[in-house]
Amino acid sequence: MATIQSTHNKTFFFNYLQSLSQTPHRLRKRMLATWTPEQELNQVRLRSGAVMKRKLRWYDLVALGVGGMLGVGVFVTTGRVARNNSGPSVFISYIIAGISALLSSLCYTEFSVQIPVAGGAFSYLRVTFGEFVGYFAGANVLMEYVLSNAAVARSFTEYLCSAFGVSDPNSWRVEVHGLLEGYNKLDFTAVVLVLLLTLCLCHSTKESSILNLIMTIFHVIFFGFIIIVGFCNGSVDNLVKPGGLAPNGIRGVLDGAAIVYFSYIGYDSVSTMAEEIQNPPVSLPVGIVGSVLIVSVLYCLMALTLCVMVPYNQIADDKASYSMAFQKIGLRWAGNVVGAGASLGIVASLLVAMLGQARYLCVIGRARLVPSWLSKVHPSTGTPLNATLFLGLCTASIALFTDLDIVIEMISIGTLLVFYLVANALIYRKYVITSKNPPFWTLSFLFLLTSSAIGFSISWKLKQQWWGLLLFGGIMITITAFFQSMVPFLGQPSEWSVPFMPWPSAISIFLNVFLLTTLKMLSFQRFATWACLITVFYVLYGVHSTFEAEEMAVNEVPNPSIQLTKLDV
Repeated sequence: MATIQSTHNKTFFFNYLQSLSQTPHRLRKRMLATWTPEQELNQVRLRSGAVMKRKLRWYDLVALGVGGMLGVGVFVTTGRVARNNSGPSVFISYIIAGISALLSSLCYTEFSVQIPVAGGAFSYLRVTFGEFVGYFAGANVLMEYVLSNAAVARSFTEYLCSAFGVSDPNSWRVEVHGLLEGYNKLDFTAVVLVLLLTLCLCHSTKESSILNLIMTIFHVIFFGFIIIVGFCNGSVDNLVKPGGLAPNGIRGVLDGAAIVYFSYIGYDSVSTMAEEIQNPPVSLPVGIVGSVLIVSVLYCLMALTLCVMVPYNQIADDKASYSMAFQKIGLRWAGNVVGAGASLGIVASLLVAMLGQARYLCVIGRARLVPSWLSKVHPSTGTPLNATLFLGLCTASIALFTDLDIVIEMISIGTLLVFYLVANALIYRKYVITSKNPPFWTLSFLFLLTSSAIGFSISWKLKQQWWGLLLFGGIMITITAFFQSMVPFLGQPSEWSVPFMPWPSAISIFLNVFLLTTLKMLSFQRFATWACLITVFYVLYGVHSTFEAEEMAVNEVPNPSIQLTKLDV
């Protein structure tokens, strides 16, 4: 028996070395390899062994989108931005950030209607720019999901402490003196929350959606409570005193928009539900765009409420800004209510994010870029069981040890990069793949658009003269208008498409580049390390796995027990 095992190991090692020797050839063949939407919808889905059950309706998607976005972002960022950047005009910062989020969500919506699979940005980019770009985006989305979920789970402990009147959240954590600083406060409350939600998600998507719907309704009611009580006990004079509506000018408003934008992250989770939705062409646009609009209105009203209650220069610039504002107007009990409501919001947003991350990994497993057992869908529950359990354990492990400040730097850059790539992909797909135009003009337009956005952003960051901003902004408008007039869109009308193309996608690209330049250098350093790691994994494993899977695909026989309904594109 030992001899057989030894022979098997030697054979495996020899085959792997032989595969590595063919790496350049395999990279050339696979990096830019694309699937058609029809293959993605009907052939690749067979690899999961079972299909996900279509039980969700449009209102489930709206609730999932609202629940995913209405986390703690508004409590963490609003006070700090009002105090240090925008002043009372912080609600305008939320409007600008909401417009950017809406433009990105429109790009996601068109892709999700045309390619209604669970892979989200990974699938959209794989069918447009090829395997490696899709893999790179998918890996970054997974990183953002796991790290942000771990951070949110740890913040749940803080707000739960506030709800019970405990001022120090570390009193609920176990300090281990032998571990490094930042990793030495074990948060078992966060771990229990993550594991409970993981078990819930393994059981059923529909039941998880119902739980999210209930929590989201209560959370919206909680937001309404803050808005009504705040407006009734505040004063409109606080919006113009002591320094006017925008004490730091338009620069303060835009800098504030870059910070509060990250309160909108979460709507992309809705697109990963595409395989579990009834009537995707109708439900997906309503779910994605509708949830962004609802959250934008709530965020603007919440920001106005805070600035109406107290003058901006008296707002606490930490996460307890709303609690402190209620105390200043004589409502001390409201601090506990804010803690309880924020805790509920954390659970809802964490549920949606964990729902989305498992579906991303499931579809990446179907592509054989990670081990294929992660792609399996349980036949009775219709959920990606292995992916859900694996990512749940990863999230719980990080949430147990890692302090919030250590992971937060990595979250934003990956998300913005993926939004940027999806906007580029939509323009390329509509004007090259669908319209059969030569790719040169579209690629040149995308390059010049990104260059003008970088020039504008650097001018803004270095606080150069206004002529630099006008120059690069004018270039962006000019090249977009020129591209629209010179490169025709010749495709057939689809069931749902972004209006006024290419302007929404072009503005989305411009804004995402601008927001990327507001991040700290440390974010880019850590991102570069992560990018190197996932590239090495692709070279050592992913490209060989996909090459062998696609080379052997002609010999694969679909499982006749799987009843897969063919979807038209």
